[in-house]
Order: sequence, then structure tokens, then C-alpha cells
Amino acid sequence: MFRLIADLILRATGETLEMVLASGLISVLGGLPLAVLLIVTAPGGLYPLPALSRALALAVDAVRAVPFMILLVLLIPLTRLIAGTALGTGAAIVPLAIAAVPYFARIAEVSLREVDQGLVDAVRAMGGTRWMTVRYVLLPEALPGLISGFTVTLITLVGASAMAGVIGAGGLGDLAIRYGYQRFNTTVMLSVVAVLIVMVTILQWIGNRLARRLA
Repeated sequence: MFRLIADLILRATGETLEMVLASGLISVLGGLPLAVLLIVTAPGGLYPLPALSRALALAVDAVRAVPFMILLVLLIPLTRLIAGTALGTGAAIVPLAIAAVPYFARIAEVSLREVDQGLVDAVRAMGGTRWMTVRYVLLPEALPGLISGFTVTLITLVGASAMAGVIGAGGLGDLAIRYGYQRFNTTVMLSVVAVLIVMVTILQWIGNRLARRLA
């Protein structure tokens, strides 16, 4: 019995890590350029386009305003279109990534805004292009904050992936619901909670170490 539970938890942990890391990677690939666009097109930015900035901000906030459970159900047709199914680990990555991109974009935007404006002005005064300012000033200076923000995003995704288990996404959330809740197996439920705590603790520790090293 113990071996069976251990195997189930090991497999579910692997599925959860797969969902979290894949959607986390997509959140950086989509969210960081979005954050840079929000910064450079804002009034007073490197390339001010207030109308575009407002439209982007509205789109970002619109997605963030929808609770994840509702977004999960709302995106089922799109998930089926992309993944071919609405069930399983691969399918869950679609709504997780769509929720994570604007979430990380807002966190990254805050980190980019905290970069000393004096550095930006100095590079521009020395003839630096907008791209050079973003590449060599904004991103490197904001890197510790971006790492911390990415850590928060990953931890949020751990919780979201567990919620996705409600509709059969797989992973620890699905295991807790099917075996812990529906079959009243307290051992499974407590084991899942313990694994989630350990996972979040390790992610936070790694994130803190990286952010301190790059500061």
C-alpha cells in the first residue's frame, strides 16, 4: 500500500513539475517582452505610444481579472484546439500559460520601472539607441527583481496547477481530489500537502539565492 501511494505521488509530482516549468517558461517568453512594451510605450517612456500602452494594459488586466478556475473552464475550447484534448498534463499547460503571461508581465513591469531613470538618461545622452538602453540598462539592472518575480510566478503556478486537477489536469491536485478527497484517503491528502510545501520551499530558496547572487 505504501509503495503504491509513493508511486502515485512520485508520478503526480513529475506531472506537476512538468506543468509548472513549461507554463513558467512560456510566461517569461511572453510576459517579459510584454512588460518591456508596457514600459517603453508608456507616456515618458523610450518610445511613447500612449494608445498602445493603454490597450496592452487593458488586455493584461482583463486576463488577470478572471479567476483561474473560470479561466480554466472558459479556455476549454481553445485548449482542445491547441492540445487536441482538455484533459491531462499537456492540456493544462495551455490555460496555465495564458494565466501566467500577464501575471509575470505585471511583476516584470514593476521591476523594470524601479531601474534608476538616471542610468537610462545617461545612456541616451551618450547616444545609446532605445534597443541598447533596454538590452544593456533596463534588463540587467532589473534582473534580481525579475528573478524574484519569476519565483513568485512559479509558486503561483504550483497552486494553479493543483486547482487544474479539478477538471482532470493530472498532477498533485488531481491526485489529492481523486484519492484524497473522493476516496477519503487522509494519507494521500497529507502526503500531497507535504510535497507541495516542500516544492514551494525549494522554489523560493532557489529564487532567493539567485536574486541575491545577481543583486
